[in-house]
Amino acid sequence: MTERMRIDVWSDIACPWCYIGKRNLERGIAETADDEDAPDVDVVYRSFELSPDTPADFVGGEADYLVAHKGVTHEQAQQMLDRVTAVAAEAGLNYRFDALHHTNTARAHEMLHFAKAHGRQREMAERLMSAYFTEGRHLGRDDELVALAEEVGLDAAEARTALESGRFIDAVRGDQAQAQAYGITGVPFFVIDGKYGVSGAQPPAAFAQIARQVWAERREAASVE
Repeated sequence: MTERMRIDVWSDIACPWCYIGKRNLERGIAETADDEDAPDVDVVYRSFELSPDTPADFVGGEADYLVAHKGVTHEQAQQMLDRVTAVAAEAGLNYRFDALHHTNTARAHEMLHFAKAHGRQREMAERLMSAYFTEGRHLGRDDELVALAEEVGLDAAEARTALESGRFIDAVRGDQAQAQAYGITGVPFFVIDGKYGVSGAQPPAAFAQIARQVWAERREAASVE
């Protein structure tokens, strides 16, 4: 039996293209489900901070953040947000930049690793991104993160203790160090089976194609062993 294929996804909770890429990856994998020999895939989310110097309580909206960090005008910033909102809609996501609380995401990444340790990382990744981009939840606050953890079936007291103790910060930093070793400078970035890298929010068909390709390579390798 061929071992499960693994896709490591470097992303940031506050990266709008990462949520789109996540959804497109899921749709791409779903496209292969009816194949005679469908790929058996595990997806692991890895931590990447696009702006680690961002304060927990950033003053201003998302356009203000882009103006301050990207050197664009307010008009250009709004055009950027309008474009990504339209692309997100095509992926079935309703982005609400008017309600979004831009914040430092280190704590959210710690929560993602806590969820991974308890077998709920996939659910936590979805809940965090949905809360951030579509619901206007403030993910720089422990109370919000603990509430979201509880929503996906994790123990609230354990989640709070994990955040307060900093138990998973080394795991976050480890992901970031691995990204640097791979030369990853932007996200989303997908590493398939530790040997193929895919950058950006590719369309579902592209993810389906590479999943099939890698799975076929695995099968061929297994058949000659």
